[in-house]
Amino acid sequence: MKPRNFDLIAFDWDGTLFDSTKIITRCIQAAVRDVGGAVPTDEAAAYVIGLGLMQALAHAAPDVAVDKYPALGERYRHHYEVHANDLSLFDGVLPLLETLKARGYTLAVATGKSRRGLDDVLHRVELKGVFDGSRTADETAGKPNPRMLHELMAQFDVPPGRVLMVGDTTHDLQMAVNAGCPSVGVSYGAHDPAAFKALAPHYVAHSIADLQDWLLANG
Repeated sequence: MKPRNFDLIAFDWDGTLFDSTKIITRCIQAAVRDVGGAVPTDEAAAYVIGLGLMQALAHAAPDVAVDKYPALGERYRHHYEVHANDLSLFDGVLPLLETLKARGYTLAVATGKSRRGLDDVLHRVELKGVFDGSRTADETAGKPNPRMLHELMAQFDVPPGRVLMVGDTTHDLQMAVNAGCPSVGVSYGAHDPAAFKALAPHYVAHSIADLQDWLLANG
């Protein structure tokens, strides 16, 4: 194997490894409807995926009063839990992660999910031993703030240029820019990949297989 270009690969979760974009979009819309707000379009609801929960809901429902935010968050969690068992990893994710681990990469998750939400889903899909570290929006700061990546770099003593962020939204790629890290986008998630160009990702993958091919050739 040729020398690695990166030591730490940080993955976003929803829409990058986990096939959850459509359900999250519907849950955001249902939560806003429940508290009497103007229901966001599919595009507007999908745009906020990757942000911290309350940051996302406030952006998706600007007409909802601040004092209704707790109820908005509760309704979102309710709808998401109803569909939790409908969600799964994209095909090919487990073999991809196993291959990367075998090649010596440090693997991490940097996500807008809560710590409880991430731990629950990692347990459900039996991934507890795969990732070396993780950061969530409620314990650090929401994207595109670079704090998640800064903390992972400090934890594993990896400089920015040796960290690769992989994500499906402009929030992920902007976080990488803010942290001084290179990135790879994926086109099958929440955001239109046409918006990625300004953030200069090294590559935009169109499937998990495509992502694996690029990582093994260039990572």
